[in-house]
Amino acid sequence: MGFPTVFATGVLRYDKDKSFNGYTLYPSAKGALLIDMNGNEVNLWAGLGGFPNKLLPGGYVMGTTGAREGKYAYQDQLDLVQVDWDGNVVWKFDHTELIADPGQEPSWQARQHHDYQREGNTVGYYYPGGEPKVDGGNTIILTHENVYNHEISDKKLIDDKIIEVDWEGNIIWSWRASDHFDELGFDEAAKNILFRNPGLHGEAGGDWMHINCVSVLGPNKWYDAGDERFNPDNLIFDARNSNILGIISKATGEIVWRIGPDFSLTKELRELGWIIGQHHFHMIPKGLPGEGNLLVFDNGGEGGYGTPNPSSPTGFNNAHRDYSRVLEFDPITLKIVWQYTPLEQGSLLFTDASKFYSSYISSAQRLPNGNTLITEGSDGHLLEVTPEHEIVWEYINPYFRTIAGKFTTNMVYRAYRVPYEWVPQVEKPVETSIEPLNVETFRVPGASVGAGTGKVTVVEGVDPNKSSITGMGSNKDDKDEKVDFCVASVKKSDLLKQD
Repeated sequence: MGFPTVFATGVLRYDKDKSFNGYTLYPSAKGALLIDMNGNEVNLWAGLGGFPNKLLPGGYVMGTTGAREGKYAYQDQLDLVQVDWDGNVVWKFDHTELIADPGQEPSWQARQHHDYQREGNTVGYYYPGGEPKVDGGNTIILTHENVYNHEISDKKLIDDKIIEVDWEGNIIWSWRASDHFDELGFDEAAKNILFRNPGLHGEAGGDWMHINCVSVLGPNKWYDAGDERFNPDNLIFDARNSNILGIISKATGEIVWRIGPDFSLTKELRELGWIIGQHHFHMIPKGLPGEGNLLVFDNGGEGGYGTPNPSSPTGFNNAHRDYSRVLEFDPITLKIVWQYTPLEQGSLLFTDASKFYSSYISSAQRLPNGNTLITEGSDGHLLEVTPEHEIVWEYINPYFRTIAGKFTTNMVYRAYRVPYEWVPQVEKPVETSIEPLNVETFRVPGASVGAGTGKVTVVEGVDPNKSSITGMGSNKDDKDEKVDFCVASVKKSDLLKQD
C-alpha cells in the first residue's frame, strides 16, 4: 500500500455512544502520554519510556527511565519504575543483573523488555475487579539473560527470562526459555538454521526466541472445568522470532500448552492458520466479553526457523505473510471466535491486504463493552472496533522521532484504555463525537476545492452510474459483492490464512 506523506493526526473519528469511554495511555516520542477520547492531552510524563507504559488506579504510571546503550545491548531497559501523577518515583526495580560492559562502569540494571504485570491484575489492562496494587504486591517482569547453550547454538544467546519480584525488589521466582528447548517443538530443519543463526544482533548475541509478552492466566472457565493446564497462576507468553505461543506451569516451569512453531501439523492448526511474528498474546480475563478465549495480534511479516524457500533461502524467517490479523480463538478447539483482518477493514482484493498491516510491535485489548482496542503499531494507528467490525474511535499518533539519523516514525508499541475513575486528579472530560472527514472532498488549504466540482462530460453509450472497472458493479457499499469479486482470485478463507 502506498503511504501518503501528508495525513491527519490525532482523533480521526469518534462515536461516543458506541465506544468504551475513558483515557488512553501510550508511549509517545515525548514520553508516556495520556489522552481523552477527543485526543486532548491529559498528562505527559515527559521522557518516561514505555516498554510498555501502563496506568494504575490513582493516576500512577509505570515505565522506564532509560535503556542500556552500546553494541552489547539489545532492547534492555535500565529499570522499571512506578511514578505518581506528578512524576515522583514511588517504586523502582533495577537489580536483575550487575552489568559490566567494556569501557563502562559496572551498574545494576533491570534488563526489562516488552512486558511486566503488577499483582492484582492479570493482563495489565482494565477488567472488572482487576485492579493492580499501587503500594505493595509482587511484579512479574520479562527480562534478558545472556547464556551459551550448545544444544541451541554455538553463538552467545540473548535468552528470555521471566522473574517475579516482591515490593522490596527481591527475586522470588524465575524461568528461562533455554532451559525448556526440548519442549518447544522445533523440527530438525528449524534446529539446523537456529544453530547457525539464532536471530543474531552483533555482539549483543542471538535473540533466538524474542518473547514479547507475559501475563498471568487468572481465574478462568477452563480451570474451573478441571483442566490443570489453565491453572490461574500459570503464565502465558508468545515468542515472536520463533512463532511460538505457550503457557508455563508456575509450579513446575513446564510448558503445558503450546501452538507453533509449525502450524501445519493438525487440521485444527491448519484451519487457525499460520500465526507469524505475533504480539500481545493473552487470555481474556474473567468479567470481559469473550472471557477465557485467547487474543493475539498476529502481525504477519516474517518469523520462524525451518525449511528454506524462495522468500527465505537459508530457512531463517522462513514464514511470511504481508498483512496482519487480530485473532480471538478457543484454546481447546483452536476455532476462531472473532477476528479483525484486512477484509473487515474493507480490502477488496488479496493484493490490498496491506491496508491492515503492522509487521512489528502492536496489541489488542478487549474492552468491557465487547469492543476491541487495536494498536496497529508501526504507523501509530489506534482504533476501537465493535464486534461487528465498525470503527468507532480512531487515532493517529502525532509525535514523530528520528532513529539513527534518518528513519522517521510515529510507531506506538502498545496502547491501553482505562476508565475515568483510575485518574481522580482531573474531572471527567466532556465527550464530543467526531464525524470522519469525507476523504473524497477534503483538501488542505490552497488545494483544489474538492471532488465533483469540475466539468463533467458524459460519454455516448456509457452509463455514468457504473464503475469503469469491468466486473466491479455500481459504486455501492456491498460487502458480499466485494468478497465475491475477490473469490475470483482467491478464496476468502485462503486470504485469512495465507502464509
